Amino acid sequence: MMLGRISPPDSPFRAHARWQAHWCTALGSPFTAQLCTLVADRLDPATPLGRRLDSWPGNPQDDALMLRVTGGLHALVRAGKAPALAALYPPAPAPDPDALWAALAPVLAGKAILPWLDSAPQTNEVARSGVLVPGFLTIAAETGLPLALLELGCSAGLNLVPDRYGYRLGTLEAGNPDCGLRIHPVWDGADPPAAPLAIESRAGVDLNPLDVLNPAERSRLLAYVWPDQPQRLERMARAIAITAEDMPEIVKGDAADFVEARVKPREGVVTTVYHSIAFQYFPPETQARITAHMEKVGARATPAAPLAWLRFEMTPSADGTDHADAPTLRLKLWPTGEDRLLARAHPHGKLVQWLA
Repeated sequence: MMLGRISPPDSPFRAHARWQAHWCTALGSPFTAQLCTLVADRLDPATPLGRRLDSWPGNPQDDALMLRVTGGLHALVRAGKAPALAALYPPAPAPDPDALWAALAPVLAGKAILPWLDSAPQTNEVARSGVLVPGFLTIAAETGLPLALLELGCSAGLNLVPDRYGYRLGTLEAGNPDCGLRIHPVWDGADPPAAPLAIESRAGVDLNPLDVLNPAERSRLLAYVWPDQPQRLERMARAIAITAEDMPEIVKGDAADFVEARVKPREGVVTTVYHSIAFQYFPPETQARITAHMEKVGARATPAAPLAWLRFEMTPSADGTDHADAPTLRLKLWPTGEDRLLARAHPHGKLVQWLA
């Protein structure tokens, strides 16, 4: 094993890791960016991890492959299984790249990270509720009805209980002020509607949901949060505790199957389908089935039985090869079926530009 620069051959994974480093820097995690760059530039292709990453059969970017690696590293550090590496992790000062690589290379040369490649990251960023809730308030204000929440790609369900958290949205105070968790994104624009937010029911679906009642799965969820962002770690830990007090229904399964089985207008509630930075990871067939079903049942919606589709997602570029810098929050509300842009926001919910 070589600890210095080994000039590995380029591969789709290496290009993806450098792309991920760029985005980690842009999203305020320079330490994770440094990890990504070191792995891209120095990982020995002859190690079991190097061989598997360089020969990855899918699209490394679509599979968030580098974040699987960084999640595994953070888990080992948090569990005390990589003490030399842990000594250089935040809150320690930013390490010299060579010193960090000297601690990182032995970990990457082993097999401890390999199981983390088998499933996609699940960050379940709870600050995204600070983007979703203004959309829910808009739905409530325009219909005057309670919401039946149905979340696609819900992970551990932390964004299935948005009414349990407290919010400051512009000058508007919303949610539960006594919960011990307050979400207050930097706000640009007018306040969202000051409507009562009543939740009639809630359920979510995920291919591999995490159970916050399971200590190992709680640890896994926290490991995907970038280690130099302690506020996100603290916020997630609090959200896990709040969610665990009364677990929402979470179904293990395919999002299209869930939508086709569960989504239909009901009198007296707004059937509200929503997702956040999840739809892009669904297979094209799943996306098409969800869209077709929403349009079909939306045609049956009435003012007494409306249907809402709230999407906080990355926006594809004109050529479909990449995404715009800021995700958008869009709402389609039947019976009119008008599709509206409500906001642009930081992917982790740090900033909301309210446009409605």
